[in-house]
Amino acid sequence: MELFETHMHLLDERFDDDRDAVAAALPAAGVTRALEACCTAADLDRVIALCEAWPHIWGSAGVHPHSAAAWDAAAADAVVRALAHPRIVAVGEVGLDYHYDFAPRAAQQNAFADQLDIAAAHGVPVLIHDREAHGDCLALLRARRGRVAGVMHCFSGSYETARECVDLGLYVAFGGALTFKNAATRREIAARLPLERLLIETDCPYMTPEPLRGQRNDPRLVRLVVEALAAARGEEVERVAAATTCNARALFAL
Repeated sequence: MELFETHMHLLDERFDDDRDAVAAALPAAGVTRALEACCTAADLDRVIALCEAWPHIWGSAGVHPHSAAAWDAAAADAVVRALAHPRIVAVGEVGLDYHYDFAPRAAQQNAFADQLDIAAAHGVPVLIHDREAHGDCLALLRARRGRVAGVMHCFSGSYETARECVDLGLYVAFGGALTFKNAATRREIAARLPLERLLIETDCPYMTPEPLRGQRNDPRLVRLVVEALAAARGEEVERVAAATTCNARALFAL
């Protein structure tokens, strides 16, 4: 199987001791492509360096809602400059997070709207973080219907929200939470959505899938996600792996 890990944070400090070893091991584990999600403008040089070091890793450029208070013209310029690099294929991780509210909601909305517009202007997709902000997130996306492509990262909403995302032309990504014992509703949603709109991810080092919860997550564990997705849909793992890889390659133009 070839797997496309569409959302990882390999630059997190929890990989400081073995980052190169993990990156090097991905192809042998079947993870033939992986995407490093950027969270702040200050991370852009490190994201680019990681992508240049490993031919199977690509990256994004963006400012996470947790850091939205720092969004300004300089940050916008940095994101735009990074998008000129051939290994940077998306804007992200961007969106709204009303669970933690680490940045004022108005600042989050402004940063998200600006970055959606940057993505539209440069013809690249967005990695969307939406936590307890479905209404405002969808409103900003509806206003750009037909102009913005992307993926709802680590999807946690209702089936109705997922369907609207698909109707807006977005992909829906599932990660380790799909394997959790209390995730029956999430698995039902994953089973009902069209396979041609689904992606897999780990969001490592967070959201470690069962049966390894409590340990650091790892991009190689995306295989547990695709196995859970296939089981939820009653389909062969190989078919779901091939489809999600094809979907990701189409979205990121790889």
